[in-house]
Amino acid sequence: MQITLILISALTPVALLLWYIYRKDKVQPEPTKWLLKAFGFGVLSTFLSFVFSVPACLLLGMEMDANTYSSIREAFADAFVLAAIPEELAKLIMLWLLLRKNPHFDERFDGIVYAVCIGMGFDGIENVMYLIGGIENGTWIGTGIVRALFSVPAHFLFAVLMGYYYSIYHFGIDRSTKIKVLILSAPIIAHGIYDGILMSIQIDESLAGLCMILFLWFFNKLRKKGKESINSLISDN
Repeated sequence: MQITLILISALTPVALLLWYIYRKDKVQPEPTKWLLKAFGFGVLSTFLSFVFSVPACLLLGMEMDANTYSSIREAFADAFVLAAIPEELAKLIMLWLLLRKNPHFDERFDGIVYAVCIGMGFDGIENVMYLIGGIENGTWIGTGIVRALFSVPAHFLFAVLMGYYYSIYHFGIDRSTKIKVLILSAPIIAHGIYDGILMSIQIDESLAGLCMILFLWFFNKLRKKGKESINSLISDN
């Protein structure tokens, strides 16, 4: 029974955001088969990310499951090297594999739709893993609430950024080197800052309030950017 509740708690916010992006694609909705395939690719990207993070961890002498940090620099290093870079790289590889021979990728907004499905596939599995990890100490309910309010929407917004720049480049709206770089760098920077701020909160109680303010400011900026990206591509279709 508990496992069932955990699955519902972990996947409900994911399903809601998938429904939201699907409803936004009104002109020519993508086939359900391809959306499910994208979600599956997102699940696979979770495991692919370890192909990048584990070697980085070994080479740099970092801890994969570090729970405490001695400095903000260390927290941000972990956030980027062990989370943001490998995870967003894995998602981009899966997005490229999915779209390179996809006959339905024919509208600018489609890039966001498929990127979000991959992002939610990744975060769905990550959510389940985090909540299952909280069974023993009884923290899974609180973890589920926090991740539903912050982590899932954050991964949604990282995916929007990736899909937006991917479509901008793919459809020839702007094929400059800058846009090509932003396909990967924009979600990495957003993801790294998001994780870095969260990890920094535990370093020093005196920093907790400031970090929380920075986190909320950053999250709001990211939300506005994601909304602008979605509306921009919808209006251009």
